[in-house]
Amino acid sequence: MDSVFVAMVIFAFVGAVTPGPVNLIATSTAAQFGKSTAAQHVLGASIAYALVVFITGNTLNSLVEWLPRVELAMQFVGSVFLCYLAFKIYSAPFGQLEVESDRHSSWMSGALVQLLNPKAWLVAMSGVSLYVIGQSEQHVWLWMYTLVSLIACLLGVGLWALVGSLFTEQLREPRKQRFFNRTMATILLASVLMIWV
Repeated sequence: MDSVFVAMVIFAFVGAVTPGPVNLIATSTAAQFGKSTAAQHVLGASIAYALVVFITGNTLNSLVEWLPRVELAMQFVGSVFLCYLAFKIYSAPFGQLEVESDRHSSWMSGALVQLLNPKAWLVAMSGVSLYVIGQSEQHVWLWMYTLVSLIACLLGVGLWALVGSLFTEQLREPRKQRFFNRTMATILLASVLMIWV
């Protein structure tokens, strides 16, 4: 059990900390709207990811024969939404960063991005199939994996938000802000394209 648990923790953390749309948006949110708004994004994304893991674990067996179609539909809907977000980041107005944060990102937007994130569903399905399916007392392992995933996501996405908060002072200049927004949007768009290639 100990080696399976350690492997589960490592897998969950790597899945949460590797670049992806939710992490890039956390970085951008922290850089532009501050730590408080980014913390809401991190919390929403993390709770949503734990929900994704739990739903995945409870439904994986019944979806096996439908998986290719479900995966394709999730990829399409998620890709369209993430392209929209990339456009919004790319075309974001420049100027003062002291904007009312509740108008831009919150725990709800973090949760929505995570729920539509194909990476989240694919990592959750992989983790559930590795660490839950086939274990004795699968329900216990599912709860354990869900909790581990929640903590790993809080840490992983939180690290990306921390990186974004380090950029806040440098982004006071509109030229640098424009460059940052367009770079983050391009990376987000590239992460969407990688799903399809």
